[in-house]
Amino acid sequence: MSGINTQLETFLEFLDVHKNYSAHTLRAYRNDLCEFIRVFAEYKGKNPDKKEDLESLTASHVDVLSIRSYLGALYKKRDKKSSVARKLSAVRSFFNHLLKNGSVEENPADMVATPKQEKPIPAYLTVDDMFRLLDHIETNTVAGLRDKAMFETLYSTGIRISELSGLDLAQVDSSGGVIRVVGKGNKERVAPIGKRALKAIEEYRLALAELGQDWLKDRAALFLNKDGKRLTERSMARLLKFWADKAEISVPIFPHAVRHTFATHMLDAGADLRGVQEILGHESLSTTQKYTHVTIDRLSRAYDKAHPRK
Repeated sequence: MSGINTQLETFLEFLDVHKNYSAHTLRAYRNDLCEFIRVFAEYKGKNPDKKEDLESLTASHVDVLSIRSYLGALYKKRDKKSSVARKLSAVRSFFNHLLKNGSVEENPADMVATPKQEKPIPAYLTVDDMFRLLDHIETNTVAGLRDKAMFETLYSTGIRISELSGLDLAQVDSSGGVIRVVGKGNKERVAPIGKRALKAIEEYRLALAELGQDWLKDRAALFLNKDGKRLTERSMARLLKFWADKAEISVPIFPHAVRHTFATHMLDAGADLRGVQEILGHESLSTTQKYTHVTIDRLSRAYDKAHPRK
């Protein structure tokens, strides 16, 4: 029977080929499961740095006590409950895959409870802060026009930063007022896009066209860096922070906060929860429902202030 390291590689290949998981997600699974294997090897009295020791261990050697020992090690090094829950979920997924393949007879992680954790309300900007950020972007250069178009699109559509970076010009349907987005698992969806964002994209692409075609390395990409290549997620995040600092936004700003802001503002304005779910590309309605906590908290405060008989 294959050693546990070989079983891990087979699992990661399955996630890559059959599930179309992103490189970032695959890296997270690898890191979490490699950590689990090291702790498990030590628990079994093996040296995790010795290849022959690891080859002598298979997933079938893992039992409930092994999993609990792993969680104990995580708590000992003061991992957050959210991190512990994520790592346990990775182990559970690994063993579910092995169970389906007949490599193990049961999933020992199923017999260990996931640690309870607080569900934080997602960080978001007020309407005034969001407008101030967008209005502070200077559009007297091509780079400024690009940044304006980029973040108008992010707020207008609520797409993920990875989806924004991956957008091609051909995916923008100006006449239909929609964009085609390739999301998680290579699933495609259509999201509405507002007139302001479309206008900003048009102005950016017109300014870009005036520079000529010779310097372009990626002619398909919508948003380009100074070298004519597709702008990366990291660069987008850095630019967002730059303009947020310029606008003196007090809330810590990151790309996903703009997605949170989009969802919160939509629900505040009376948008249907299922409609927002579809636009965001959430598999489960419960993922979208976290944004209603913000709205409910605000309504509760307004109620406490205004109702004469509370």
